[in-house]
Amino acid sequence: MSSLSGKKVIYGKPHPRYPSGGGYDIIGVLSGLPLGAHPCKEAKPMPTPITASTLSALLSAALAQTPTRPLVLALDGRCGSGKTTLANGLSAQFPGCTLLRTDDFYLPPARRSPDWAHTPCANMDLTRLRDEALRPAYAGQPVAYRAYSCRQGAYLPPAQLPAQPLVILEGSYSHHPLLRPYETLRVFVTCTKAEQTRRLQAREGARYADFAARWVPLE
Repeated sequence: MSSLSGKKVIYGKPHPRYPSGGGYDIIGVLSGLPLGAHPCKEAKPMPTPITASTLSALLSAALAQTPTRPLVLALDGRCGSGKTTLANGLSAQFPGCTLLRTDDFYLPPARRSPDWAHTPCANMDLTRLRDEALRPAYAGQPVAYRAYSCRQGAYLPPAQLPAQPLVILEGSYSHHPLLRPYETLRVFVTCTKAEQTRRLQAREGARYADFAARWVPLE
């Protein structure tokens, strides 16, 4: 877990980031529900920065209580903030957890609105994510869905995931209001602007300039 050491993760409060509302006010602030709280009742925000090790300890303590329904952790954040790294580290620490990625639920180009490239979330099929994956996982049921691959331009073979006590949803728009009723804890992962630029340049290489001009403004 050394790759996660020192990563800053924060609890936060609502702010209208999305067209329909939701999201988080201060960058890196997390909000969530106390264990056992009703998913439709928003918990009081807890603006407390925490590290990945503290988050993993929180999850361990929660799972030790043997909750009656799965614990769903949603990881959102800006491009290059470390969402995927954190999710992969936690899934390695908690083997057998259900790991869902919003990147598997893009809309095929033919189903996107004409101005999707200028509208946040317009290229995502969050309804399918909710109905096929998140809602059954939250209910403690097996999950079956087909990820859409933008690179291949096609749906991949069906994924069959058994019910698990811990569900991790990671990726942009994972804190969208459409998904919030099925999330126990929501973490907004953050880093400095300079660190974001460094990571994206390393990740995108020669494509960085186009990526930064096309995708970062949609945040």
